[in-house]
Amino acid sequence: MENREQARVKTLITDPKKINAAHENVQLIEWEDFDNELARLWSLTSALKEANEKKQSLQEKLQSLIQVKNESLNKLNELEEMRERLEARKVVMANMSTHCKVATEDAKKQEEMLSTEVRSLLVAGTSLSEANRLLTEERGCVKLKNVQRKLRARQQYMISQVSLLYPVKILVGPAQEQELESYSSSSRLGNPSASKPVNQGSLTILGLNLTLLPFTKMSFFTDKKEVQRSATALGYVAHAVSLIASYLQVPLRYPLRLGGSRSYINDHASSIDPASSDLSLDTTLSANVKLAEFPLFLEGQDTTRAAYAVFLLNKVSFCILVILFPR
Repeated sequence: MENREQARVKTLITDPKKINAAHENVQLIEWEDFDNELARLWSLTSALKEANEKKQSLQEKLQSLIQVKNESLNKLNELEEMRERLEARKVVMANMSTHCKVATEDAKKQEEMLSTEVRSLLVAGTSLSEANRLLTEERGCVKLKNVQRKLRARQQYMISQVSLLYPVKILVGPAQEQELESYSSSSRLGNPSASKPVNQGSLTILGLNLTLLPFTKMSFFTDKKEVQRSATALGYVAHAVSLIASYLQVPLRYPLRLGGSRSYINDHASSIDPASSDLSLDTTLSANVKLAEFPLFLEGQDTTRAAYAVFLLNKVSFCILVILFPR
């Protein structure tokens, strides 16, 4: 404070512009009043000093209060952020709780389904053990033989229906016909002595001749009706072979795709790429083996492919005949 007063006095004294104003404002004090004025100035100086000290202390207090206020605001902001994070955690926990409840319900349902399946398996195991016990006994063997006999009779009946649906006959002479024996005379069903000798001649199915025209003689002038009758007869044979194989539960080496007079026969080996012979066998079979279809009709088809289709159909029919008439 003293330094400030001295600087102010020096400024008043050394400022040339204010010298005249200072001289004009100079107040003359009598010597008798000098002590009083000096005492008054001293009291004013003391009061000013105390006021400055109070101001400084108040300023320090205000600074501390402002700092505390700022710190409290920062704490409030942090608390607000923590509250928001807490709310987000609560939402996440609620979602997790919902998912846990759903998973628990699913687990309970699966457990119930599993227990049901286990019970059914236990029941099936009990039935299987009972069936095995019955089969091991003499009575079980008798029942098994009865079931097998009924199965053979059912197969015989079903194949006889096929023979009625597609009757196959042999033309022996100009006006003589001889019916081909049905499955009822097969030795597989336990009656091998009932089969009749079959005379040589041309076969017919539903009145259509199965003797095909030589493929090398096919030309533009070939009778179209004869070609259509041949395709129809081959479609009948394919359908009959498919029915008999399904009744006997015999898988066909060359699967058939039935379509009446537009039927096809499939071959697995025909579509193997010969260029892949350098690869291993497993890779070739898994990657290059595809079903190749061959038409059982001549119209609009390659004669070589049609001939090969008839060849495959003969092989399939021969396999069925071997099953029906074992030697």
